[in-house]
Amino acid sequence: MQFNPKPMITQDEAVAVARARAVEKGWALLDPINVSKRVGWSGKIKSYCVESDPALRGSKSRFTIDATTGVILEEGYVPR
Repeated sequence: MQFNPKPMITQDEAVAVARARAVEKGWALLDPINVSKRVGWSGKIKSYCVESDPALRGSKSRFTIDATTGVILEEGYVPR
């Protein structure tokens, strides 16, 4: 059995999932966008954290997306 550390969805796909949910909820998801990866003990990417406005200068959207399924695990929005 071969170990495959590659996630099922890519970072770009995670951003697309976050953008779609932001549009659905009427939230701003403006550039710059920061994407961080959360890695499990096995070294496999478990989730992506997608957040807008990492410098905290305006509206902030934040999404945690499962790297295997693309399901949104957490979401939040702080309007300006």
